[in-house]
Amino acid sequence: MPAVSVRHLAKSYGETQAVRDVSFEVEQGEIFALLGPNGAGKTTTVEILEGFRDRSGGEVATLGVDPARRETQRWLRTRIGVVLQELAVEPYYTVRQVLSRNAGYYPSPWPVDEVIEMIGLKDKADDRVKRLSGGQQRRLDVGLGVVGNPELLFLDEPTTGLDPSGRRDSWALIRRLAAGGTTVLLTTHYMDEVEALADRVAVLANGEIVASGTPTSIGGRDSGEVTIRFLLPEGVYESEIPAEVASVEDGLVQIVTEDELQVLHALTGWALDQGHRLVGLAVVRVTLEDIYLKLTRDAPESDDASDR
Repeated sequence: MPAVSVRHLAKSYGETQAVRDVSFEVEQGEIFALLGPNGAGKTTTVEILEGFRDRSGGEVATLGVDPARRETQRWLRTRIGVVLQELAVEPYYTVRQVLSRNAGYYPSPWPVDEVIEMIGLKDKADDRVKRLSGGQQRRLDVGLGVVGNPELLFLDEPTTGLDPSGRRDSWALIRRLAAGGTTVLLTTHYMDEVEALADRVAVLANGEIVASGTPTSIGGRDSGEVTIRFLLPEGVYESEIPAEVASVEDGLVQIVTEDELQVLHALTGWALDQGHRLVGLAVVRVTLEDIYLKLTRDAPESDDASDR
């Protein structure tokens, strides 16, 4: 059974259609990234999955139950963790007090001291929330989401406002949870975060899924043209290179090809035969960010898309 199943999901606010015919599944134990620009419908979709918003149409199952059913909402709340972009936390509570209170809502929570150490706030455990920096408060937000040891964790922009060290620590925590069997549904605008964490990706644009797949294959990223780059060896003319050269700028050779294996074989064989060094030799594929921007730019526009 998938951890999340969405079939033909739709949500309207009066005449405004925020989500239209969205379908995807999140398998148990995987990290799934739901991407999309502001106004694409991500927040609406995730809030429906969490049980915080009703849907207008379609079928949704979160951990095997309909999140809109009142009979199972309390059961579901004890098995999911939620990290929102901004959490309302009592400013006069200490870090330990806030986490201990939230841990009490769950049947099998993580030990609070272990969570404090995992989120890097060991030295701030007895500080009041109001005295934490913005990045430290964001770490606490993540701690509140994971302290219940959830089966399914929703992460909404979890590393926004964190410094590079804080981001890496959060990534390590997310990987640790996933390795322990927790399913993670992640929204983020950082493509390096997606590549570092996600097993699969779906892109929302104007309330619809426009592409899905692994970070390396989505949008045909694993096929098509690549750019091969290297510095032109000293004393070598462009005409001597055994491949069609796209450009040479400041000594940097660029070759664009769909047959990278054959071109690389020809180049390396030539370099070895002639005793040339191909300094900086690299094969560059289109980036995930390029694919994401193209998918969201080319998606059919709608006047009524919203991300409420």
